[in-house]
Amino acid sequence: MPTLIKVRVNLLIFPLFAFIRRAFPFILGSMQTSKLKKSNVARLSSKLPLALAREVLLIEAHEVEALANRLDDSFTRAVTLILQCRGRVVVSGMGKSGHIGGKIASTLASTGTPAFFMHPGEASHGDLGMITSEDVVIALSNSGESDELLALMPFLKRMGTKIIGISGNPASALAQKSDAHLDAQVSQEACPLGLSPTASTTAMLALGDALAVTVLDQRGFSAEDFARSHPGGGLGRRLLVHVRDIMRQGAAIPSVPLNASLSEGLLEMSRKGLGMTAIVDDSGKPLGIFTDGDLRRAFENKVNVMTTAIADVMHANPRSISPDQLAVEAVEIMEQYKINGLLVVGPQGSLVGALNMHDLLIAKVV
Repeated sequence: MPTLIKVRVNLLIFPLFAFIRRAFPFILGSMQTSKLKKSNVARLSSKLPLALAREVLLIEAHEVEALANRLDDSFTRAVTLILQCRGRVVVSGMGKSGHIGGKIASTLASTGTPAFFMHPGEASHGDLGMITSEDVVIALSNSGESDELLALMPFLKRMGTKIIGISGNPASALAQKSDAHLDAQVSQEACPLGLSPTASTTAMLALGDALAVTVLDQRGFSAEDFARSHPGGGLGRRLLVHVRDIMRQGAAIPSVPLNASLSEGLLEMSRKGLGMTAIVDDSGKPLGIFTDGDLRRAFENKVNVMTTAIADVMHANPRSISPDQLAVEAVEIMEQYKINGLLVVGPQGSLVGALNMHDLLIAKVV
């Protein structure tokens, strides 16, 4: 081979060999890393999904149970601080703790304690103006060393705002700066890697619920009070809607006098569209009721509609309800006696309204 060609080949081959020598450790390392990843996946995938899910739930249940055994006077102090608060409860936390804090604030607000969530990052850029000396701050951090939260402490201390800390480290900076500290530490996370906040966030959430429910009980907060915070929900409708709110009134009430004929009663039923009519005396007190069901039975018995008096086929002493009763009580009466309508009777015994199951359905009480 000519010398010039040998030189050119060497110039190409030697750099190639050098590159392979340099790259080999990297390639080998990549192969080892890939093997490690595959082994981790194999290890994590070695458990059946249901078995792993049950293990997660049992770990979290165990950690929450351990919280109950660690509760002490700090919890009582935290409850007292909230009960004595003349302002609002401000909940704050970063990351996953922040998400838990949002739920705690929502639970407090819906159970009689004015509360809202404030992001600690935004707090340092102006939102601290929402906090006053009359407020109580609940600060959440698993480590208790969250920079964003700790940066707020000097400001809160200068204002005299009380601080309830919830963290997994009783010796943390947050714990030391809190007027009451709740220990939310867990022995292990439910995450197989031990990295993702799982049992620790569940512990925080459970402590927040315990705080809200205890404060609720101490305030004497009732189901009616709860409904006032939830007027758009099913509970609100069941506990806030009264019979007077949905009953037919005035000219919309189907009624005929005691001396009316059955045909007159049928015309009244048809005009008012409730599937019934009340039979009243001269003072307006209901003496009986005639319904669609009564009409079918009258036809079965071959009753003459034109000549029969409605008093002869009516039901005396009809079921009734007060206008001040809850609409849900009307549902209970109708279901108990298997009827579709009710007369509404006032304090003096006079007929003041009427309603049927369709009215309750429209009001979404049923």
